[in-house]
Amino acid sequence: MGRVLLSGPMASIPYAAACQTAFEAPRHRDEIGERTDRMLRMAEQAIVGYEPFFDVRLLVFPEFAHAVPIHDTVSKLSRDLAVEVPNEHVQAYERICRKYGCYIQTGSFLEHDPEYGDDIVFNTTVLVGPEGVMLKYRKVNPWVPWEVNASPHDLDPTGHHFPVADTEIGRIGVATCYDWLFPESIRQIAFNGAEIICRISAYMDPWGATAPMDWWTVINRARAIENRVFVVASNQGTALRDYPPFSWPGGSMVVDYDGRVLAQADPGPGEKVVVAPIDVEALRKERERRRGHDMQSHYRAEAHPYASSVGMKPAVSHPITIDSLNQRIRESSGRLK
Repeated sequence: MGRVLLSGPMASIPYAAACQTAFEAPRHRDEIGERTDRMLRMAEQAIVGYEPFFDVRLLVFPEFAHAVPIHDTVSKLSRDLAVEVPNEHVQAYERICRKYGCYIQTGSFLEHDPEYGDDIVFNTTVLVGPEGVMLKYRKVNPWVPWEVNASPHDLDPTGHHFPVADTEIGRIGVATCYDWLFPESIRQIAFNGAEIICRISAYMDPWGATAPMDWWTVINRARAIENRVFVVASNQGTALRDYPPFSWPGGSMVVDYDGRVLAQADPGPGEKVVVAPIDVEALRKERERRRGHDMQSHYRAEAHPYASSVGMKPAVSHPITIDSLNQRIRESSGRLK
């Protein structure tokens, strides 16, 4: 069953699906294919199953859906799990997107790029649409000190690391998990033109979707409000036995540009899909109309010099190690005193 592809202005309000997975951590790249197959089935089930009710056009999957940084060294990650991106798995997403006229924000890959050799691995996601790959995003803020994958900031400190894709359903950006604890990163995506920002995450307990430390929900809503964007946030929903010592509580959700939670999966492990409308035309009208709470036009850049004067400096050597990350953290902390 295929969808008739839309052309020209949106014929109906598109819906987004936050698709939550519950995989065991793969031990080798050979296991990525079966995870991709399962996510493709989830995507097709959501599109076809909701078709009588909603036009699901954007589907977002979690961080680590293809591979998890289970090792503490880059050499082991490169040996067992890293792949080039795009790859045959991305091609499989492209086929589904062409069939249904949809967009898929893939879960992340551990990426090996021949340009940089085996000493560097990125945490990478791609946005795929009917025309193919729309953007590739490498996590700018790894969860240090445990994630030894590189940030693109380590290699090109002043580069353009926050791409936004202009699509039929709106301008889409993405950031990964810990990136969202840095309001500057999400603000940059918004200033780059995003109307919808996908959050792919493996956001573990106790910072998940339940009180008293429900950072997941608080941050998703705050970033939507701050930047007047839709947030489509997909989180891992995986049990402790699959990723010791962490459990990931799910709670995948869609938030509108005023911080309203439009849909949210009940917290807890397991595969879940929630859908909600992303009415970008309404957002554009609100952006055009509002003078109050227009944080982009009200932003006073010169009043915030900290953004370019403190913080973690780029890596000076590779491969990155936990010891080198701890040293950089100590140096950065010292500059704040």
